[in-house]
Amino acid sequence: MASKLSLWLLKLLGWSVHADYPQSKKYVIIAAPHTSNWDFPLGIIAQSALNLNIQWIGKHTLFRWPYGWFFRAIGGTPVYRHESLNLSQQLAARFASTEAMVLALAPEGTRKKTDHWKTGFYHIATAANVPIVMGYLDFGRKQVGIGKSFMPSGDINSDFEIIRDYYRNIRGRHPHQESNIQIRQTH
Repeated sequence: MASKLSLWLLKLLGWSVHADYPQSKKYVIIAAPHTSNWDFPLGIIAQSALNLNIQWIGKHTLFRWPYGWFFRAIGGTPVYRHESLNLSQQLAARFASTEAMVLALAPEGTRKKTDHWKTGFYHIATAANVPIVMGYLDFGRKQVGIGKSFMPSGDINSDFEIIRDYYRNIRGRHPHQESNIQIRQTH
């Protein structure tokens, strides 16, 4: 029922839905591009329309009263950045302990343009030995969906070529704020 209502709402808003579901019941889904406050509510509606039970992580401050219960109810888990915890290993252990898990992450980490993507999604998928799935909100075509999936090879530069190629023609709400799809350059 919720899935049909979400599909109807997206169509009412002029959006279409596309899904190439991966064979695996466990995967990390990239949520990109992330350039607007509208990405989150549209993503939640899309999750329902695609009939996916997605988990996601967010700053611990999102989970405070009075809204914390809501964010937990829609799949959120707080992250405490000030603690020195290996988040990749923790999430890999969660993947290992369950039969099905879909974890969505926005590798841009912000709605503002940056010169690189955060690589946590890649390290989590590698540690958990699960595929990476490309998820998107394409404001240019008003299409939401999930597409290509692949197993991380361990060669992050090569795998980022696959990701960059996939998102080449997908536009965020504010294209000028799309981050460069590359790993952080170290000098």
